[in-house]
Amino acid sequence: VQLQASGGGLVQVGGSLRLSCAASAGTFSNYAVGWFRQAPGKEREFVAASRRSGGMTYYGDSVKGRFTISRDNAKNTVYLQMNSLKPEDTAIYYCAANAGNSIMSTLMIGDKYDYWGQGTQVTVSS
Repeated sequence: VQLQASGGGLVQVGGSLRLSCAASAGTFSNYAVGWFRQAPGKEREFVAASRRSGGMTYYGDSVKGRFTISRDNAKNTVYLQMNSLKPEDTAIYYCAANAGNSIMSTLMIGDKYDYWGQGTQVTVSS
């Protein structure tokens, strides 16, 4: 499956953005999907994940209550709604697909994903 992330941009503190991750060449509903981010000089960080049906979602501690992951399997697309953005949310955001529909502890680990998108830059200005 090929993934294409989009929707990044420049936003002020407290603002919102919605990222999209569109999948092609595959049946999206067969995959769990995650969002990760990486800021300059920092390690990759787990943001959110959704299991195949979208019924179970997981979030990193730093985004809980502010970010929401959702998916539309009919459109082969996963979304990341980001609200109340902070300067520390500035990073390149990547979507990734996991073929195993794994449990939360696995979906939090980037190395457990099989496919990655190219990333989209999010910059939050103060």
